[in-house]
Amino acid sequence: MADAHRLHHVDALRGLALLGILSVNIWAFADSHFASPSPNPAYTSALDNAVRFTAALLFEGKFYLLFSFLFGYSFTLQMDAAARARADFLPRMLRRQAGLIALGLLHGALLFYGDIMSLYGMLGLVLLACRHWPPQRAAKVAIWLLSTVGLAWMLLGLLLAGATGEPPDPGALVKLQAFRGSAAATQAYHLGHLAETLGIILTVQAPSAMAQFFLGYAAGRVRLFEQPGLYRAAAHRLLRLGAPMGVAGAACYATASTYAPGGWLEVVAFGFGQMTAPLLCFSYIAAALLLFGRPAGKRVENALAATGRMALSNYLLQSLLLGLLFTGYGLRLIDRLPPLAIMACVAPIYALQMLLSRWWLARYRYGPGEWLLRAATLAALPLLRQRDER
Repeated sequence: MADAHRLHHVDALRGLALLGILSVNIWAFADSHFASPSPNPAYTSALDNAVRFTAALLFEGKFYLLFSFLFGYSFTLQMDAAARARADFLPRMLRRQAGLIALGLLHGALLFYGDIMSLYGMLGLVLLACRHWPPQRAAKVAIWLLSTVGLAWMLLGLLLAGATGEPPDPGALVKLQAFRGSAAATQAYHLGHLAETLGIILTVQAPSAMAQFFLGYAAGRVRLFEQPGLYRAAAHRLLRLGAPMGVAGAACYATASTYAPGGWLEVVAFGFGQMTAPLLCFSYIAAALLLFGRPAGKRVENALAATGRMALSNYLLQSLLLGLLFTGYGLRLIDRLPPLAIMACVAPIYALQMLLSRWWLARYRYGPGEWLLRAATLAALPLLRQRDER
């Protein structure tokens, strides 16, 4: 069977990560001022700011780290799969990373200029070059990366302390006009901003993502998720010691980004958040694993796992659905919903994805995106329908 060697709770964690990614990416579609140095002037009430604060506190900068950690862990599972198949691991992974980069660039050009899959494809090549590292070395490099990058951002913020505030971002108007225009205007905006945004992602997110790749790789090498006694003990320690610091860092960043956006204080808070966000990310993992270990949590795990098995397809589907709601591909609702209504859209979109995932996997072995990536990895066309026999 295609899932004979799958780790059910790893799939469930991917499903959880998808929920967090949706809770962040929806703002890039629904709010023309998202990631700009000034908030949307149409929605500045105390409630609006409270919703933005909550989104920044709980979601921003945490769930791409969870995806990155799981990518590193899954890298070791790919190593095991190649060994079972007695296949050469290097060409398989080179094809896989090339396929991920290609899918990411298509996704960015057509659906969402903020695509991160192409970044994962590029950073995966770095991990591939380091595949013989012992887990201790990978973990040390990860901690060094997180510490160095966080301190660098904090220092940069302090150096900017005397600078004057930034003017309103003219890019917000350009984005609003494109997303309220035709489908062609929307697609042109995605394509035109893809390279610029990829450069920003490489600067802002790549170091932390790479660190999480290394930590996931280290965890996979010691088979952490295959040892419940080990990860449950670690989960309790994380929630007791790591969660408070993670929440503190997230609160600093959420406060600055909501109530003092675009200034030096936000840069300092961002740097502090870069160092502490992994602790909150791992606290989410810890809480989820402890929940999955309880009888009442099994239903949650099963529901999330089906969605997580199709993580790539569901990531692409999220961009399609958000495009249909907020851009020229569909209803053009950008800047028409207050922050609370934007967040209220997350639950029904994710619920739809959960239902579609269960329906699809009852009939097919892989999601469509996963099937394409597996075909690139194997340089062959894998069977798709569940009833097909080898």
